Amino acid sequence: MIKNYLKIAWRNICKNKLFSLINVISLAIGLSASFVIGLMVYYDYTFDTFHKDSDLIYRITTVYSSPEGEDYNPGVSVPLIAEVKENVSGLQMSTAFFTAEPSQVMNSGFSRAFNNPEKVIYADPDFFKFLNYEWLAGNPASAIASPNRVILTETRAKKYFPNKKYQDILGETLVYDDSVSTTITGIVANFKERTDFTFEEIISLETGKQSYLKDQIVDGNWNSTSSMTQLFVKLNNKNALPTVKKQLSDIAKKNESKDAVKYGEYRNFYMQPLRELHFGEQYGVFDFTEYMANKSILIGLLWIAAFLLLLGCINFINLNTAQATQRAKEIGIRKTLGSSKKQLVFQFLWETFLLTFISGLLSIVLAAGLLKIFADFTPEGLHFGLFTDLIIIVFAIILVVIISLLSGFYPGLVLSSFKPISVLKNRVLSTNSHISLRKGLIVFQFIIAQVFIISTIAVGRQIHFLMKKDMGFKTEAIVYIRTPWTDWSLQKREVLKQKLSTISQLEKVSLGGSPPASYNTHSTSVVYIDGKKEIRTDLELLFGDEHYLNLYGINLLAGRQLRNDTIREYIINDTYRKLLGFETPREAVGKIVGQGEDAVPIVGVMEDFNQRSLKSKIEPMAYVGDWHRKRYSQFNTLHLQLTQANSENWPMAIAKTEEAWKSVYPESDFKVEFIDKTIEKFYKQERSMTKLLNWATVFSVLISCLGLLGLVIYTTERRVKEIGIRKILGATLTQLNLLLCKDFLVLVLLAFVIAAPIAWYGLYNWLQDYAYKTNLSWWIFAVSGFGITVLALVIMSVKTLSTASKNPVKSLRTE
Repeated sequence: MIKNYLKIAWRNICKNKLFSLINVISLAIGLSASFVIGLMVYYDYTFDTFHKDSDLIYRITTVYSSPEGEDYNPGVSVPLIAEVKENVSGLQMSTAFFTAEPSQVMNSGFSRAFNNPEKVIYADPDFFKFLNYEWLAGNPASAIASPNRVILTETRAKKYFPNKKYQDILGETLVYDDSVSTTITGIVANFKERTDFTFEEIISLETGKQSYLKDQIVDGNWNSTSSMTQLFVKLNNKNALPTVKKQLSDIAKKNESKDAVKYGEYRNFYMQPLRELHFGEQYGVFDFTEYMANKSILIGLLWIAAFLLLLGCINFINLNTAQATQRAKEIGIRKTLGSSKKQLVFQFLWETFLLTFISGLLSIVLAAGLLKIFADFTPEGLHFGLFTDLIIIVFAIILVVIISLLSGFYPGLVLSSFKPISVLKNRVLSTNSHISLRKGLIVFQFIIAQVFIISTIAVGRQIHFLMKKDMGFKTEAIVYIRTPWTDWSLQKREVLKQKLSTISQLEKVSLGGSPPASYNTHSTSVVYIDGKKEIRTDLELLFGDEHYLNLYGINLLAGRQLRNDTIREYIINDTYRKLLGFETPREAVGKIVGQGEDAVPIVGVMEDFNQRSLKSKIEPMAYVGDWHRKRYSQFNTLHLQLTQANSENWPMAIAKTEEAWKSVYPESDFKVEFIDKTIEKFYKQERSMTKLLNWATVFSVLISCLGLLGLVIYTTERRVKEIGIRKILGATLTQLNLLLCKDFLVLVLLAFVIAAPIAWYGLYNWLQDYAYKTNLSWWIFAVSGFGITVLALVIMSVKTLSTASKNPVKSLRTE
């Protein structure tokens, strides 16, 4: 029976090649998008699901609330670690570790030192009880129970000791930053499954007290929180969650700062489930990559996939119900020979399944191409090989079956409902309900297409606005170099600055902290008392020498430059000046912020500039010198202005800069970054969205237009004789074209009327996330409506004009 169904289905597909091709292409586009998007969702939702009792594991993070809003920190204050281990009930265990960034690791057997080893942590002894590593060598019970011990993953062991067996590596010595000596006591396998725990070197926590992290690891201040301090807990059971949350809340309240409470600032500890770790945009992860999973984007992608699949199904339904009268005699004969309605429905479902199966095969090829197109925006682990995973294969099969049922069931019911007597007497007419359904589906298709078009134009315009808007400081021809941050020697940095100052291709050189706009933030809480009230706020600090503001083109509105690098003085930005209530910048100069030892005079007011992406508003900021130089220097970055007029000399300037770098830091890697490229990274997510929308728009318009073309072809072929009669009676090609197109044009215009407010509402809400944004101008909607109308008219006219231009004698000679 099934063999006959497939044989008949194949014959019908071959008989209607054009309509079958339209259906196959439409479904293939939808399926390929669904496969790729499904792969993305599957990839991100399967991180760290393999750990034992993963549903009981939580990371404790910190949330700060104030009248200005909430701030999030993935770390905790160090005293909480001992408090949780000793006094919090309802836990099986807890573990803490500190993320580290040593500048160098070496061994007497190395031919050279390895610079900047990534994914290094200092962990307590419970770390390996918490996560189930496979041990290749060493004793897990005592591996990091003592100081000066380190565990390597197999990847890092092979890198450091490529010609040694794992057992022979045990006992080798690794020295970090020329000061921390460790003995290798174990080798573990890297996790085979997807995980955010990508650490390669796990050093015992006691060892960390000998490193640059010693002050952090022994910090007993409850009001000090660092993102490097990570704390994880495992509950006894799910019922323990409310109890543990209550205990953490009590601990936070018990150790709150009285000064903070005075100003309405509070701290709470949040328990982040392990399954949310990969999506914790507010807290981040510690895998040291730029890729960040985003739940809202994944949900948006799923909607795009659903719409594209739906558009393909609509084409199938429309074309097959439109063709119903052509297959009426076949249905009548089958019913007369004894076929039941159930058998006929199954016959059409098998036809649909065969078309969907062919589309599925084609979609796999398209999916491979799409993955290459989006390679810049997806993580390395997301590759075509994931299609061989059993879950993905099952998902693809289920999707093909669902699409077959969705696309074929209604046309099957329509076709199988014809009465044999009416069919054989040529009395089969399309009912108004079927015609209305087709019109409704066409409108729906073009609503989706126009929403995508409007969104693509508006989002592209916003991204262009973000990239071109003046940040408030100079960004062209400026690069910066971060010095090894574990080397606290200011002397070396000043030597490097002097060497760079002699390079003729460099116009200006400055030593300071981070660039004016960066991901790094230094801030402090300050209080200004004007005699009547206290104004407390967080003040961001920008560190730089006397050349810094000039290099970046940041002008002073009032006051003077800093006297030198170490005197405690503020040059505040205009936003902070307004917050303090001064009418003009000049009024702020000479005022004192803070009291007692914390009193700092305002000596100048500088122009506002954006410290981060234009999603954020400008925050209160002060430009300062290197106040803490005796303990550690904040001047860790060299800022260089290249000769803007001669960009062809830039490679030479960078080469000479590298030579100077190597003369001062011969063991460290040289890396130069352009400030404009740094700013571009702020909008990586938006650029990804633009690319996705562009493709979604192309696909939706293509599918919709293919469906429209199919219906136009069907309609014009049915009205050939009518066209012939009208031509004989004097109708022109323009009149005939308008006659054949007007019904479809009305549907396209109706779709635009519905799509415009839907798109406006979605885009308006999306733009609210940006402190700086463009307007939703009327022309965006007008261009979209006009463009899709013209495109639809062109597609329709191709067929209608070719039909209308034929000799009417040929179409009427059978009468």
